[in-house]
Amino acid sequence: MNSDVDFAVAAWHESGTWNLEILPDPYNLGSVIKELQSHQTNGGALALIAIDEEFFILVRVLGTHISLFISDVTCALDYEVASEFLEIADLPSPEDDDEPLPGGHMDIISDLGMGHMELEALCDDTELFPDEQLEAIAKRLGFSEEFVELLEL
Repeated sequence: MNSDVDFAVAAWHESGTWNLEILPDPYNLGSVIKELQSHQTNGGALALIAIDEEFFILVRVLGTHISLFISDVTCALDYEVASEFLEIADLPSPEDDDEPLPGGHMDIISDLGMGHMELEALCDDTELFPDEQLEAIAKRLGFSEEFVELLEL
């Protein structure tokens, strides 16, 4: 997988299989949310977004409910998309001396098989780039082969 490219992938479970597609603009959370709303199923739709080898964002739309997760809230100091994330999620802006910490809805994918402790541990793994962290999430949720294939196109 090419880890130096920003990307957004939508995933939704329908008729027993995962469906995935590349979303056109990983920096526009509003358009990501609208696209997820068009793929509504019983389990909702999930976006996996990697930005600049620095952090990742998860967005999940389930009915009218929108859940958001970011791997490092301090990225809002340097990235507009992370700052927009904090605004949408109604989270406070970080200070310059804040420690890198995940933020948002920690149980965003717990009903799909990955609880908040496992997600936090993945965020704490400084050896992994965001694309690798998202691949680990895809593997845990059961669509890593499709995820890797889609990003290799």
